[in-house]
Amino acid sequence: MEYAVIMAGGSGTRLWPLSHHGEPKQLLELFDGRSMLQLAWERARALLPAERILVCTGMGYADTVAAQLPQLSRENLLGEPLGRDSLNAAAWSAAVLAERDPEAVLTILTADHLIHPVEVFANRMRLGFEAVGANPDLLVTFGIVPTTPATGFGYLHLAEPLPGYPEVVAIREFKEKPNLALAETYLADGGYWWNSGMFIWRAATMLSLLEQLVPVNAALVKELAAHPERLSEIYPQLPANSIDYAVMEPVSHGLTPARIAAIGMELDWRDVGSYNALHAALPHDAAGNATIGAVTLDSTQGTLAINATPGVLAVLGAQDLVIVRTDSATFVAPLAASERVKEIANSIMSA
Repeated sequence: MEYAVIMAGGSGTRLWPLSHHGEPKQLLELFDGRSMLQLAWERARALLPAERILVCTGMGYADTVAAQLPQLSRENLLGEPLGRDSLNAAAWSAAVLAERDPEAVLTILTADHLIHPVEVFANRMRLGFEAVGANPDLLVTFGIVPTTPATGFGYLHLAEPLPGYPEVVAIREFKEKPNLALAETYLADGGYWWNSGMFIWRAATMLSLLEQLVPVNAALVKELAAHPERLSEIYPQLPANSIDYAVMEPVSHGLTPARIAAIGMELDWRDVGSYNALHAALPHDAAGNATIGAVTLDSTQGTLAINATPGVLAVLGAQDLVIVRTDSATFVAPLAASERVKEIANSIMSA
C-alpha cells in the first residue's frame, strides 16, 4: 500500500526571530492563516487518505502539529526526542511502516516548501509510485526543472530514461550546491535539475540499504519500530546523518544493487528558507512591499515587514529592507543580506 511521510522537523533559524526553536518556520501561519505544514498536508491529501499520511516532527512540536492537522491520527504522528538529521527521520518512518505493512511504499515529503499547482505535483507523485511499484529496487527522487542558476540548491545530474518510463530519468550523480559560474553551466547544459528533497521508495528496500550502508542505524530503527515504548532510550543513540550522504550518494555511485531515478516537476516550487524567499512568495503592493500582521507603510519600497505582536509596526521611508518584530526580538536588515540572520540568531542563542 502507498503512504506519505511529511518531514516537519528543524528550527528554521534562517527566519529568526519569526521562527525559532520553539516555533519552527513550517508551523508559522504565514499564508492566509495557514502554515506550510498545513499546505503540505493538503498536497498529500490530493494523493492519499488521511489514515495513510504520517508526520515526523520534533516531540516538542507534537501538540502544535496535532492542533494544526486535526485529521492526523495520533499513531501517525512520529515525535523525535531530538533531531538526528534526515536519515534517521526517513529510516524510522520506513521501519514503522514496514512493521505495519511489509509491502509499504512511501513518499517522503517536505513541510517547508510552497508548490503549485497541486494537480501537477500529484500527477508526478503518482508516476513515482507506479515506477517504484514496477521496480522494487528503485529509489525515486523528484527534481525541479531549474529556471535560474540558483546556488542555494543541490543538483541532480541526469542520465538516460528508464526503459518503459520516458519521464523517469536515471541519476548520474548528486551535485552539491554550486558556485554561480558552475550553476550557470548547469542551467545552460539542460541536464541538471534542482534536488527537491522529496522521494519515493519501498520501505523494505530502504531498510535493506540501511543494513548495507549504515548497519548501526538500521538495527536501531528496527528495534525502535518493534518497541516504540523505548523511543527516548533508542533514538538518541542513532548516529546523525543526512539521507543524501548516507544513502542516495552511495547508491548513485553504484555501491549497492539499488538504482536511483528522478522525475521532473515543472511547477512553481519555492524553498521558503530565507526572508528573500518569503518576500518573493507573498503578495506585493504596487511598490513591491509584502507585509504580515498589523503594518503601516509610507514612502516605502521593496520591503518585507512582519509584525507578530498585538501592536502596530509603522515603517516610513524604507527601501529593500526586511523588518521583523516579535514579542522577544526585532530584526532589521537589507533584504539582500538577510540570509546572514542565521549568524545573528546563533550568536544570540549561544550567548
